[in-house]
Amino acid sequence: MSPAKARKKTGKRSARKDASSGLSHLDARGQARMVEISGKEITARTAIARASLKMLPATLRVLRSGKAAKGDVLAVARIAGIQAAKRTPELIPLCHAIALTKSEIEFEFPSRGSVLTIEARVSALDRTGAEMEALTAASIAALTVYDMLKAIDRGMTIEQVALYEKHGGKTGSWRR
Repeated sequence: MSPAKARKKTGKRSARKDASSGLSHLDARGQARMVEISGKEITARTAIARASLKMLPATLRVLRSGKAAKGDVLAVARIAGIQAAKRTPELIPLCHAIALTKSEIEFEFPSRGSVLTIEARVSALDRTGAEMEALTAASIAALTVYDMLKAIDRGMTIEQVALYEKHGGKTGSWRR
């Protein structure tokens, strides 16, 4: 067998193994697919995600003062995060559109240091969870803060975007 055929054969075998190992977004041939959820029960589902935005202390002071050149940074970031939760299936190709019932964005200023924490809480009544919506909301809110403050601090970093809680559905509750 030629090396090219061996590589091709190995790749196919690997994809089949992934599909059989429980990765729901792969079919039996290892190809991406949207998961079938019509047989699932509609339940209340909630997800909480957070993102951290590390910035210079001077940048944090401007943010806290509400006197950024582009306006009310936190109000714009809050709306961007809420909108992102609603538009997640347009951004993440295999996500289902879900019936959101709530999307909230909260900001926590540090007692020490200069890391802003952004928390997104998303709820839905649907057949699949709200984790991707919460993660997208926290990420987009963080990107919006970055966009509105980048003129004074291009070195800001978005860190630790993560799911912290999820409730509902077949797997029940999970906490980080």
